[in-house]
Amino acid sequence: MNSHPRPQRGGRPPAHRLVLAPVIALVCVLAAACAPGSGNQGSGDGGVTLRVSTWGNDSRLRLTQEAVKAFKAANPGIEVSVENSEWTAYWDKLATSTAANDSPDVVQMDESYIAAYGSRGALADLGTLGDDLDLSAMDAKVLDTGKVDGTQVGAPIGVANFSIAVNPSVLDKAGVAMPDDRTWTWDDLAEISAKVTDKLGDEGIYGIDGFGVGAAELGIWARQKGEEVWPTDGPAASQGTLQSYFEYANKLVATKAAPAASLQVENASAALDASTFATNKSAFHLLFHTQISAFAAASGNELKLLRIPAQASGESPKMVNKASMYWSIAARSEHPAESAKLIDFLLTNPAATKVLTTERGIPAFPAVQEEIAPLLDPQAKVALDFSRAVTPELVPPPQVTPANASGFSTEFTATATEVLFGRTTPAEGATKTMEIIDSMK
Repeated sequence: MNSHPRPQRGGRPPAHRLVLAPVIALVCVLAAACAPGSGNQGSGDGGVTLRVSTWGNDSRLRLTQEAVKAFKAANPGIEVSVENSEWTAYWDKLATSTAANDSPDVVQMDESYIAAYGSRGALADLGTLGDDLDLSAMDAKVLDTGKVDGTQVGAPIGVANFSIAVNPSVLDKAGVAMPDDRTWTWDDLAEISAKVTDKLGDEGIYGIDGFGVGAAELGIWARQKGEEVWPTDGPAASQGTLQSYFEYANKLVATKAAPAASLQVENASAALDASTFATNKSAFHLLFHTQISAFAAASGNELKLLRIPAQASGESPKMVNKASMYWSIAARSEHPAESAKLIDFLLTNPAATKVLTTERGIPAFPAVQEEIAPLLDPQAKVALDFSRAVTPELVPPPQVTPANASGFSTEFTATATEVLFGRTTPAEGATKTMEIIDSMK
């Protein structure tokens, strides 16, 4: 996933530049999505033209277009038009086109929105498309992340593991040993990070570049406590768990293991190549693991990946496979069979997979992982090897973000930032977060 939108703590697009479509507006346009419409038309010459919507930078677009060109060569009766946008504009355009009964045939979908669209009839049931789209070789736990209300509305493109990237050169400079990620804890991370800052703080170098405002961070913290932010069964995130999360974030700042809140906020909105971790100014950075290539390219150093710390030594960190993104088909597409063929080609055909490699995550099909491994650069190979190493240890992933909760990440970040600045206590932040969660169920 080398050209993902600007990687952030927790793998989000830029939190302080993100403008999500209001949930109420999304509900309205998706209600309209079920209305009869003209749908997508043929090419005018007896063939079929598919519209494909994607988000991402120029590199991702170029690779996508190359893979699509190979598909068209293998399917001469099908034309494909790729419509690309940056993250924020993408969701605005998709909501508008869906309301106007003009949705693209094939839709690149994200975990935070798939339930919002899938639960309201805007996405086709991929399980009804027969041999045109065969997902049977995918790990069932990964495949299930594309289900909404039991219906397969998304085909996972790749997987990503929330993890910790480490810059060995910074640890070496600080005289700090590489931690054992099979036994370390959050307290160990705090202690090691504080040592790095103590040694190198005069040079503006910190142990970890930030913690405390990311929804992915909160998700893993709650899971390690036996809870989930969005549980299907079992306990929801409790007041005590949420408060302990905020208290840990404050501890990192108080011990100078992490920068002050103002520097963390500044870093979160910086361009990747100017960010703290990318400029070798921190030893650790939380991320979805396929983002490591972008940071390595910016830093000029070889970076490594570590498992998330556990709450106590010897406990499971309860890491999961997250679908990096999905391919979906619009429910009103007039060309579902051709759309399915395109998705199948992009996911499994060597003419596409050898072009895309890990661009949208570690491929969800194990056979494709084997196929592309020899083509990867060293840092992408680090990501693939890490994914393979932790897979046997992973726990089942949680449900996708509920239909009404697409805006949770943004609202949580705003609340958590107030705690980080000391304007709200951890207890008050926990109460506010629980109120946000309850309002979105």
